[in-house]
Amino acid sequence: MKVIQLIPEMESGGVERGTLELARHLVGQGHESIVISGGGRLVAALESGGTRHITLPVGRKRLSSLLLVQQLRRLLEREKPDILHLRSRVPAWLAYLAWRKTDPETRPRLVTTVHGFYSVNGWSEVMTRGERVICVSDSIREYVLKNYPQTPPEKLRVIHRGIDPVDYPYGYRPTAEWQASFEREFPAVTGKRLITLPGRITRLKGHEDFAAILKNLSADASIHGLIAGGAHPKKAAYLEEIRRLFASAGLAGRVTFTGARSDLKEILAISSVVLSLTTQPESFGRTTIEALGLGIPVAGYDHGGVGEQLALLYPAGCIPPHDTDAATRVIRGLLADPPPVPSRHPFTLAAMLEGTLEVYRELLASPVSIN
Repeated sequence: MKVIQLIPEMESGGVERGTLELARHLVGQGHESIVISGGGRLVAALESGGTRHITLPVGRKRLSSLLLVQQLRRLLEREKPDILHLRSRVPAWLAYLAWRKTDPETRPRLVTTVHGFYSVNGWSEVMTRGERVICVSDSIREYVLKNYPQTPPEKLRVIHRGIDPVDYPYGYRPTAEWQASFEREFPAVTGKRLITLPGRITRLKGHEDFAAILKNLSADASIHGLIAGGAHPKKAAYLEEIRRLFASAGLAGRVTFTGARSDLKEILAISSVVLSLTTQPESFGRTTIEALGLGIPVAGYDHGGVGEQLALLYPAGCIPPHDTDAATRVIRGLLADPPPVPSRHPFTLAAMLEGTLEVYRELLASPVSIN
């Protein structure tokens, strides 16, 4: 197969990582892989893995981007890919308009992936226009069927995001050298049972709820909160807001802000409980499956993809959304007597990659649509 993926840029993030992982898998299986994006630091990794990158500003949300439609149409006619895979709304619209103007008998088969709970409108509806529509969780499939009822259910395929168990081995523990270095950098964590809230510093991640939960647990001096994630410069005011929130609750010495880290696996591995407190459902929740993959208990709000993971793998960690008192009870239970985390799970990178290729093969074997 010859596959073209479109994405706004290859800088960082879960969608970008998934694009890179699929590109590597395609090349490893003997297929031809092309990615079109506005560029970014992951382009070098793409190209070193055998994927050809074409730089076009397909992620710019401006009227002038429509000038790219004809260029993309010519590119499709020149490259003659078998599959065109669209992963984000701006490039999806540009490529979809180009695809519609090519010969139905010779154009590539069209695949879209719904990666998130997008705002419901005509702009987002393009992500349901693939001949096959990949949903990254059952929650996303339900979102599509509820909000875009014109989408035929038979063209939806659920392929959960996944991690490589080699990267997140069950029972992993960091080295003594790493532990000592981490405790030198953050001495307040030494000897404590860590309750960790990972993720970037945004209101979506539920830091206000974390403050309420940590306040409820503050009588236990062995517990320490860890906020593992960095703040974009545009979020600096929010970071100061939540620092003040913890301080006003008397928790300044009971919580550590690590900032952006490249060693999140090690931080998860030394945690007693990892939390997911997102104010809105996440489409999948990669960090929670990373923690569970390591064998670390997870407590999270029972909605979206995280709720699916916990219901299947660790129901003891399910919390009614936005109920901080219930969260406190669940966390206390996990600290006192945590049920073992299963040593195996189905949310693997291999399953994700092979599931995607199976969608491609299935589509190529099906009759061409003239729509």
